[in-house]
Amino acid sequence: MGAPKEENAKRLRYIRLLGRFVNGILSFLAKSDNPTKEQYDQKVDMNFRFLEKNEAVKLYKDEYMELEGLGQKILNFRHSDEEIKTIKEELFYAQNQLEKRVNAARYKKSKHDNHATDGW
Repeated sequence: MGAPKEENAKRLRYIRLLGRFVNGILSFLAKSDNPTKEQYDQKVDMNFRFLEKNEAVKLYKDEYMELEGLGQKILNFRHSDEEIKTIKEELFYAQNQLEKRVNAARYKKSKHDNHATDGW
């Protein structure tokens, strides 16, 4: 009986660490005036060590899978020869697309809701 709870706890911990990793890198890129590729590589290495300690868990929800993809993209840029400007643009675009997808499911205008005209 404890196995599903344990698996859910591992999944939740992995999702939180993944979010912390992605947000740490993106906030570094947003707040730095002139980040360099070396600083980016250092920051990725420093933040990835926490994620590395936890084992990867299979994710099923679309937004979490995209978050995992964004984390993988960050790691791929760590080993690439791209310029920091290109890395910054692509990561911010990917983050924006992820936020759009998450917010699209949450916010719906009431005029499009079928229950808006039930009382009439």
